[in-house]
Amino acid sequence: MIHIIILFLFSAVKCNNKTIVLEVLATLGANFDCASKGEINQVLDLGIDQSRILFAKPTKLASHIRYAASVGVDLMTFDNESELHKVKCLYPNARLIIRVRCDADVAQCPLGAKFGCDIITEAPRLIRAASFLGLEVVGMSFHVGSGCEDPPVFRRGIAAARKLFDYASTLGYNFEYLDLGGGYPGNTGTSIDKIANVINLALEEFFPDPSVKVIAEPGRFFVASAFALATNIHSKREVHNNEQDDSVIHVMYYINDGVYGAFNCVSNDNYHPIPVPLKSIGGKLTSSSIWGPTCDSMDLVVKNINLPTMNIGDWIMFKDMGAYTIVGATNFNSFPHSKVKAIINKHY
Repeated sequence: MIHIIILFLFSAVKCNNKTIVLEVLATLGANFDCASKGEINQVLDLGIDQSRILFAKPTKLASHIRYAASVGVDLMTFDNESELHKVKCLYPNARLIIRVRCDADVAQCPLGAKFGCDIITEAPRLIRAASFLGLEVVGMSFHVGSGCEDPPVFRRGIAAARKLFDYASTLGYNFEYLDLGGGYPGNTGTSIDKIANVINLALEEFFPDPSVKVIAEPGRFFVASAFALATNIHSKREVHNNEQDDSVIHVMYYINDGVYGAFNCVSNDNYHPIPVPLKSIGGKLTSSSIWGPTCDSMDLVVKNINLPTMNIGDWIMFKDMGAYTIVGATNFNSFPHSKVKAIINKHY
């Protein structure tokens, strides 16, 4: 396994904010990437020092900036001039990291359409504006998109950072943070080695100075494969060919979690969950679909897949369900969220 040359890991709370996850990561020495007052408060309530928090959201509510100031969370990102004026008014002593756009050609969840300034046409102007306002800019960040499948994009981002670091120095800034954002794989069977190799070579080429603090904001890398979701079949509908031919051509299974619950990742995160029946009657595979429990006809978890015959009461397991799942669950139709049970085996 190739190890990335990263000094500071800031786990993305938005990816999975379960208390047990945060506690384990904190114990292992991780810091935390928070995107709101609520996330900051949740981390602080665990007794974690405010110096271990990065307020990594370029556009922040004024009340959230005031809260960050009140609890001493001073490291935060920005990508526009309005945010600079807001910070100047509400938290002039904040330490700022400019976020630039650096999109992967292929990513599970692209982010550039909403966040990140253009590094050529906007970033220099924003640094000049920060200087004029007397604000402290301490580094640059980029995010290639969640679930990145384009490792070379990290080299492009790091190379661009070198130019921006050099430009900032002409204005009297001495950037100390290079934030590589997220985008690292976490599902079972995936590897970070290709991305790690690209990052290591780029850092050696463009940032050989060890004084630069390299940050990463992994989310799914930490938690995706740490969670599996066990769902129960509560209803079943068989679709027959026609009145003359009574053979079953499709089976619809209804389970107790869906796209308004943990499977919101299907629509929000472009995720394709893979069902694993824990028990089946056997026989031939049949065209099947898996539906959530709500009254919404869009509550479709798996559209079309060949599965062995199952019955009401049987269980279906979905692996790699730790990232951007339970954090986005709602209470539509008053269905409760899936419960989380922590399990540790004898090998750990």
